[in-house]
Amino acid sequence: MIIAHDLGTTGDKASLHHDDGRLVASVTVGYPAHFAAGGIAEQNPQDWWDATVAATRELLDRTGTAPAEVAGLVVSGQMMGAVLLDADGRPVRPAIIWADTRAGAQQRELEAALGAEHAYRLLGHRLNPTYSVSKIMWVRDNEPDVWSQVRRTCVAKDFIVLRLTGRLATDRSDASGTNAYDQQSGTWSDEVLTAARLDPALFPEILESTDVAGTLTAEAAAELGLHTGVQVVMGGGDGPMAAVGSGIVAPEDGAYVCLGTSSWISFAADAPLLDPAMRTFTFDNVVPKSFVPTATMQAGGASVQWIAEALSPDPAHPETGRLTAEAAEGIDTDDLYFLPYLLGERSPIWDPHARGAFIGLGRHHTRAHLVRSVLEGTAFNLLTCIQAFRSSGAAIDRIDAVGGGAQSDAYLSVLADVWGVPVRRRTIVEEANSLGAAVTAAVGLGLAEFSAARALSEVTAEFTPDAGRHTVYAERHARFADAYTALAPWFAAAPDAGAPAQKKGSR
Repeated sequence: MIIAHDLGTTGDKASLHHDDGRLVASVTVGYPAHFAAGGIAEQNPQDWWDATVAATRELLDRTGTAPAEVAGLVVSGQMMGAVLLDADGRPVRPAIIWADTRAGAQQRELEAALGAEHAYRLLGHRLNPTYSVSKIMWVRDNEPDVWSQVRRTCVAKDFIVLRLTGRLATDRSDASGTNAYDQQSGTWSDEVLTAARLDPALFPEILESTDVAGTLTAEAAAELGLHTGVQVVMGGGDGPMAAVGSGIVAPEDGAYVCLGTSSWISFAADAPLLDPAMRTFTFDNVVPKSFVPTATMQAGGASVQWIAEALSPDPAHPETGRLTAEAAEGIDTDDLYFLPYLLGERSPIWDPHARGAFIGLGRHHTRAHLVRSVLEGTAFNLLTCIQAFRSSGAAIDRIDAVGGGAQSDAYLSVLADVWGVPVRRRTIVEEANSLGAAVTAAVGLGLAEFSAARALSEVTAEFTPDAGRHTVYAERHARFADAYTALAPWFAAAPDAGAPAQKKGSR
């Protein structure tokens, strides 16, 4: 058996798989996230570890799996964060996660030294405060007492691998999400680290996602209820892992959308895809010598979750399914638009100052109109990303959907109509990341090939675009884009350019 962990923003989704990757069972153990004004988004790494332990034990108990049956363990995780460690590998402060946008000054320092276009060609990504290196610089510049204790840095899944094996390492996919990785050479970039004034010794060694990082330490095995012979495969970032879990392992497999807290569209490619307007970016893949061009919006599913929490009688138990179903029942938003920039934005506008907004709101609009406009707003934003891919030469004629939002017929229908291409739901949606991780582990342990992923998740439903609605949406998409353009100067002039205060995160 193989156990896969996927460290998301709201919890660890852990799954038990046969050695060929087939899913046996899955559990989710939640943990909190702290969002506050000023662009703050943080989590406690100890919560990740506690969830990993609890989820592992629950999987074993629920399925009656004996510890001796588990041959391998692998981790997928949220990308682009910064876990800062002391000399003993202990976190010196809360982890700064992907959604944090407070490092704007540090991003501008790097841009002045490197040049925006040169950095994009070097890294495969724009320089942006959401990436790891700017966050590390922020701590150095703003928390000197904390910084004096820092000896190493890593991202979420690397921290768990460290706790599992005692070895600090990362893989190419997560390295490519730091803004410190030379995508051509496959190494940490001396040029970037010199500009950032950071010691290369801070950064972990880079392995392949399929490499065995080690076996469980005695301490980790005791906590997890496993044996020390379990091999820990390095694993990778949640974006590339979701591609594998969606059956997307080669260019001919098409594109997929992950409808999580952050939402993204991606596909496999043999080389990085560089957009002349720098709207999209490219991660290294967990599949060796492969890449995943990607366009990620900060608050895709988060926008849907937010409106459901705001409109439900009990925000702790939002009626997301019922509200989205209501919004699908012949509702025309009557020129109501929603800008889905609750956490600033990456693709396609790359504006950390952007904020969510309803535009065109009238007295006659109901909660169904509000929910529908949120669904459409996320769809419009992702359509701009699809158009960016096409302008760079990518052919996207269908899109497979995974992630929590893929369970909603109403949402997938809206996406198909807005995008003008069929959108397909797969059998495994919420476990796509951990399924990709399990396949990666099976490859690393010599038990399978990546091509096996294609047969592990099948298409169960297809939503075909309505030609008439797509024509209307094409016109409305232009107005959506104009709305952001008109408001961008106002966003930039706001006294607080950080993310709005929230009590909790969701993904």
